[in-house]
Amino acid sequence: MSPAAARTHPALAYLRARRGRPATFSDRYTGVFGLLIAAAVLGRPIAEALAGLAHHADPARLGPGLALVAAAYAGFLALARALGPVVLPAADASWLVTSPLPRRAVLSRTALLLLSAAVLAGAALGLTALSVFGAPDQLGVRLTAALVLGVAAGVGGMATAVLGQQSPASDARLQFLITGALSVAVVAAVLGAGPGRRILAAVAEAPASLGAAVAGVASVVAAFLVRQAWAALARIPARRILASSTRTARVTSAATTLDPGMLTWVAEDAHWRGRALRSRPWPRLLSRLGPAPALAWQEWLRVGRRPGRLAALLGAAALPAVCANAIGGGSGAAGMLLCGALTAAAMCTGGVRRDGGDPALARMLAVDGRAATAARAVLPALLAASWSALALVGLQVAGTLPTGAWWALGPAAAPALAAGALRMARRRPVDHSMPVIDTPGGAVPTGPLIWALTGVDLALFGSLPALAALASRPASVAPYVAAQAVAGAAVLAAYILRPSRGNRP
Repeated sequence: MSPAAARTHPALAYLRARRGRPATFSDRYTGVFGLLIAAAVLGRPIAEALAGLAHHADPARLGPGLALVAAAYAGFLALARALGPVVLPAADASWLVTSPLPRRAVLSRTALLLLSAAVLAGAALGLTALSVFGAPDQLGVRLTAALVLGVAAGVGGMATAVLGQQSPASDARLQFLITGALSVAVVAAVLGAGPGRRILAAVAEAPASLGAAVAGVASVVAAFLVRQAWAALARIPARRILASSTRTARVTSAATTLDPGMLTWVAEDAHWRGRALRSRPWPRLLSRLGPAPALAWQEWLRVGRRPGRLAALLGAAALPAVCANAIGGGSGAAGMLLCGALTAAAMCTGGVRRDGGDPALARMLAVDGRAATAARAVLPALLAASWSALALVGLQVAGTLPTGAWWALGPAAAPALAAGALRMARRRPVDHSMPVIDTPGGAVPTGPLIWALTGVDLALFGSLPALAALASRPASVAPYVAAQAVAGAAVLAAYILRPSRGNRP
């Protein structure tokens, strides 16, 4: 298309009309009023938080705190990579991206939104890191350096994600950056738990001028990456923007309709789309055991085909110990253990979710429902037992739990966690037609509440002895292990033997 024809293209006229629309008095009034309300609500908490930064760093919390900051930064980069990050609304993506218009003119608003999100996330990371290291002197200089360094890290990471969307080579560099952030988290956790605390303490006592110099260098690098990302906007393939926009539209729809279960389908479809799977014969043992283990074998294959996901899950077992050291106690260890173990068990229930979404196919399998449930509960129980046992060992190494066989609580609670994960996989979408309950804290919609508690209630009820042991920390954990083994087995047996509609698998 010639330049003259491009200037008269209707899409370009649409862009000019949208960009040149003047702000009305109502727009200005709403913006100023929103800023004043935000300043009134957040002013005092922010002032108190900044005043609390003037303290010396606690050597015992330096390692875990830095590990959490590095892990949060890795999660920020992974989220940006998963979402695109350059996306457009569905209508704009299907029309403007494929039109012969300058790509940067089409994506300018999206680039501004990404820059704003990166600045906010980076400032939050910088303040969190400063709260870990403290500011015993020169609070203003250290605060400015922390904010500049955090914003540079956030903006530079977002720019790297944009470059990664342009080409596979840049995406490989982004993955290397995510791996490096996770490696820093692991090294910080190891140094904070041993004699390496002196190194972190020396970093915390470094002069403020050194932090300002590091922040200056980081800002220069971030500015270079932003320039590279702005130039790369014109070279991002249209198919990548369309795929990211479709994926983000599904996530937005799930958040708008309050149906988080859709996010699971989005992640599954995004992973398996375009992958060529090799056909392999099933083990001969499956044909001898019957159809129920063969039905559950697909979950074992799915876990085996994604070893990186399994390794990341088992590596996350150190998070309870790191958080317990970072906050100076183990008050939240029990809840984190339950959430992590239930997540590990729910990671391998995709077949159950698909059977629930396609009951006709489940009936055609002609498999006894109770036998299929029992077979499918094996892998979630093994993963939950492994994750919780590793997490409990980490809490003992960190000194949060006393001596004893605390690791045995994990395998004892695994059957109840597997039952809860299977129940979560079979839950239906959120029913928004259910009534709203008025409470002193406000209106509570019962539909999302019941959806969120389905499965979690069963895991929580079956893990009460383990939670009681973690709360009281007795000298002998053997009675709690025995009680937990009985409770976990009883909950799983009751779930398997429950009457079901049509006895579906």
